Amino acid sequence: MNKYNSLNKTAANHSALTPLNLLQRSAQVFPDKSAVIDDDRTLSYRELYQRCCQMGDALMRRGVNAGDTVAILCPNSHEMLESHYSVPMAGAVLNSINIRLDAASLSFILAHGEARVLFYDTQWENTVRAAMAELEMPPLLVAIERKAGASEGLADNGYESLLTEGDAEASWQRPADEWAAISLNYTSGTTGNPKGVVYHHRGAYLAAMTNAMVFNMTADTVYLWTLPMFHCNGWAYTWAITAVGGTHVCLREVDALEIYSRIEDYGVTHMCGAPIVMNMLLQELGREGLTLSRRAHFALGGAAPPSSVIRKAEEIGFEITHLYGLTETFGPSTLCVPQPEWQQLPLEERAVKMSRQGVPTHGLDEVVVMDTVSGARVPADGNTLGEICIRGNTVMKGYLKNTDATGNAFRDGWFHTGDLAVMHPDHYVEIRDRAKDVIISGGENISSLEVEEVLYRHPKVSEAAVVAMEHEKWGEVPCAFVNPVDDADELTAEEIITFCRDHMAHFKVPKKVVFGELPKTATGKIRKNILRDSLSR
Repeated sequence: MNKYNSLNKTAANHSALTPLNLLQRSAQVFPDKSAVIDDDRTLSYRELYQRCCQMGDALMRRGVNAGDTVAILCPNSHEMLESHYSVPMAGAVLNSINIRLDAASLSFILAHGEARVLFYDTQWENTVRAAMAELEMPPLLVAIERKAGASEGLADNGYESLLTEGDAEASWQRPADEWAAISLNYTSGTTGNPKGVVYHHRGAYLAAMTNAMVFNMTADTVYLWTLPMFHCNGWAYTWAITAVGGTHVCLREVDALEIYSRIEDYGVTHMCGAPIVMNMLLQELGREGLTLSRRAHFALGGAAPPSSVIRKAEEIGFEITHLYGLTETFGPSTLCVPQPEWQQLPLEERAVKMSRQGVPTHGLDEVVVMDTVSGARVPADGNTLGEICIRGNTVMKGYLKNTDATGNAFRDGWFHTGDLAVMHPDHYVEIRDRAKDVIISGGENISSLEVEEVLYRHPKVSEAAVVAMEHEKWGEVPCAFVNPVDDADELTAEEIITFCRDHMAHFKVPKKVVFGELPKTATGKIRKNILRDSLSR
């Protein structure tokens, strides 16, 4: 018998990991420090903690139970941040929803996740109204009204009025098991209907601690929310900033000059976002001749930054860190850790090093590249192509109500990303292709199959295929290739685009339409590689 096995877990030496403890700690350590700065108010850590406890208690008094889903449709605000704590404090699961989705997508998510409550900013009143009309069991609606005295419209409850129903001194529900679900995030993947990615308390805690470490965050950190909090719970920075006792600076809409003002006014040290945000900043600030009075760290997701972007960013005052991740991995799963000797390289050579997706974050055990046929690890030669596979604590529980998709994603004990890459001799991963037919436009995932499904509904469309097309502003946008039915009247690109705008979120609509016969394999499968190649000629 192992002599150490007689020592048992007790309440004194073991508890479930949860990011909720991080807010409680910061409220004790930094009670009067500014926790969150928003347009309408600034909250100290004491006030933030009290409001979260109070809302958590109010939700329980309204009948929200452990395992229930509470959804929120809201831009970056103190209410959105509070919900990352108050909802799990009630034992419930937070479903933060993309504000750019249309009513049909919103309705599907609310029904699939079985939302008991929906917090929503009244800016999206019409979208919510249309979504409610499609639901057999609509959730309790709670309006977040930013304009004093304005009507709450569809909802019978207001956020602040519901808050008063709770007790700020009430105890919150600690998870009995750290494997319990804490949040639900929907990703478009490669199917029309999005998949519900379920996060656990353990992963959320470790992602928060990991992301604070990799971004060198401390109590002096001032974080500007240029990244939407609805994206993978803000890449877990909703919890990470709180973990170190930093300050959250909210931003409802991305605007270059407003971002610059907040960086300067509040002493912003860190921010995250898609390449489109960085490109917009560089263009606008460059045009205005503005530079930062102090350096700011920018964690960049999506496509790797070219050398020209790195040079302009450094001239203005940004220090770029390149990240790679998926919704299924709580956001960042690898980062390109800069080595000291890289600074001595010419910019073009340094950009090549920085463009790689990098090494695993601390919350993961391994990130490997595997042969797609044999399942063996490819040699670290920088040339042999394989699939990125991941395992560790900051990987989702699985897909909600989708056993087949979960099993396929986790086959052979690894999470299979579907992204194709090489492993370099220094063990830095570099993506070479995307196996999934997903278009990443301005940081948003667009399923090509979803767009194709809408195109096939048009009575004049015989065949359709959608691929990514390079775009200066958005990085990638959908391009539709359409073969009209033989006896159709003349079909125009404008007609196709208008039809799509009427049936899907506008950011998913093709920006270009090409007519003609579609190339196929011998088995009749459309050859998207040829379509992609045609766009580059």
